[in-house]
Amino acid sequence: MSAAQSQSKLESLECHFTWNLDTSRSKLFSLRDELVDIGTEEGNIWLGHIYNLQGFIHYKLGFIEEARDFFSRATETFHQLGDADEGPWLVVNYGNLAWLHQHLGEDSQSQRYLSKLDTLMEKHPPPIQDELHPEVCAEKAWTLMKFDKDKKLQAADYFQRAVRMKPEMVSWQTSRVLVLVGDCKHSDKEREKDQDVGMLEEIRKAREEDPDNLYLAAVDLLLRAKRREQIKDEADELEEKILMNPVSSYSGIKTLMKVYRQLNCYKKAIDLAEKALKKHPDERYLKRCAALSYRWKFFFNKESSPSESMISRAISLHEEVVSLYPDSSLMKEVDLANMYAKSGHGLMKAEQMYKEMLERDLDPADKQMLYNCYAKHLQYDRREGQKSNQYHMKAAEIPYQSFIQQNSINQLQRISGRGRNRMCREIQEFLQKLPGSDSL
Repeated sequence: MSAAQSQSKLESLECHFTWNLDTSRSKLFSLRDELVDIGTEEGNIWLGHIYNLQGFIHYKLGFIEEARDFFSRATETFHQLGDADEGPWLVVNYGNLAWLHQHLGEDSQSQRYLSKLDTLMEKHPPPIQDELHPEVCAEKAWTLMKFDKDKKLQAADYFQRAVRMKPEMVSWQTSRVLVLVGDCKHSDKEREKDQDVGMLEEIRKAREEDPDNLYLAAVDLLLRAKRREQIKDEADELEEKILMNPVSSYSGIKTLMKVYRQLNCYKKAIDLAEKALKKHPDERYLKRCAALSYRWKFFFNKESSPSESMISRAISLHEEVVSLYPDSSLMKEVDLANMYAKSGHGLMKAEQMYKEMLERDLDPADKQMLYNCYAKHLQYDRREGQKSNQYHMKAAEIPYQSFIQQNSINQLQRISGRGRNRMCREIQEFLQKLPGSDSL
């Protein structure tokens, strides 16, 4: 095979290297940590997919030996699924390995995997001509779901295609429903309200097919809690089951904490996280959940102020979480700084933390988020309105469309609309110069 033919063959493969998964370095680190927190318990149907995606992420980060190792783990995991048979589960993995070896200049190894793919495809043609294998559809869907929130509907479509060809794969149908729920979360409020009834019906059907999926059960309760249904007894019953299961970000614990938050039971969310942490004191994911539960109590519970001991516990947990997620801790550091600021005796510490974060070389999305948060800190904690406006302007002018950018623009529009701030004219001129200002 000539070099041109080989390149053409590589580009036609279905694998992580051809799925347009470009993103920022900080997002890659965050996703790497997220995949670790899913866990690698035996029986996890997504284990091979986790290893495949970890291999790709580590390659993109420049950790080549780690990438090799994860792709090898994926191969071994998929072989176990097929009783050592080179079946369609391996299509994406072999594609990844062909690309990896090609990028490393190991052409003979790359050709070897291309040949293995040819043999595999001859032995296991797709069940529908000109269609992807259902296993490939499922892995592509799972990857898009994890990698890019903007591609959730595309992910749901791939899951649907996989289920159509293999309806017995209950986990694929469950994942399709969870993707759709996630898409609803990022939609506007009116659309979300209209979709809730349909989503509850989808979840009801999925739970009938997948009754042991506690994460799905927790999502169901969260949607129903938002509709003000009486689900507290069901939540308490689910809590007992979750606490008996292995630790994983898919155990349902974080979603059940959100249920308690929705019910204004902040203490229940804290108690759940602390119970889990007592059973598994070294699990960083549970420390992250515990820190989050205290953050909610700290910032959102208007009925009672946190005690000194609670403030101390909250800060201690956040400090530990920052150290446990060193490569994806920016938002956690912001939370910690805000906690110091509102604790009554840490305003200088918060300011020092923000100054250190502002000096870092950050991706546009992270920089935008940091400017927006610092603007709010300046407004509400330091009462420095003019400087706050300046940082909202800094956030808004970064050419990265996001909810955070719109939040800063909205704040500037409110200030400009009131007409009482001495920066009104400057803000109005700034807003008029922003790209797309005609629609502001």
